[in-house]
Amino acid sequence: MTGTQPSGGRVGTVVTHRRYVPYSHAHYAGNLVDGAYSLGLFGDVATEMCILLDGDEGLFASYSDVQFRAPVRAGDIVEITATLAREGTRSRVMDFEVRVVGRGAPTADAPGAAEVLDPPIVATTATGTVVVPPRP
Repeated sequence: MTGTQPSGGRVGTVVTHRRYVPYSHAHYAGNLVDGAYSLGLFGDVATEMCILLDGDEGLFASYSDVQFRAPVRAGDIVEITATLAREGTRSRVMDFEVRVVGRGAPTADAPGAAEVLDPPIVATTATGTVVVPPRP
């Protein structure tokens, strides 16, 4: 987990997580993972963003423009980012992205084989709004 703040303001702050997608999350044929998995990951990076910026976990209010662009599969390594796009008094609008940076590539001779994807595959994007408590 990492968080970086740009100099000169909070807008543009980025939080990044990386995760291995376990086979227990495979939901469909071909070891596909359901789209809700990505949305849950967005909630995790949004929570860290709110803690980093506001000292509170915040509450997700809404998503807009969710795009499922490529499959996420069990055995993938995904990188999830939240970027603070706009900040209101209590609202925080964030842009989210899930990128597949590694993928299992098993064969009969090497069942645990995997590869790094260069470039990564953008799997899911979204914009979401989180609210935080008023500042004292």
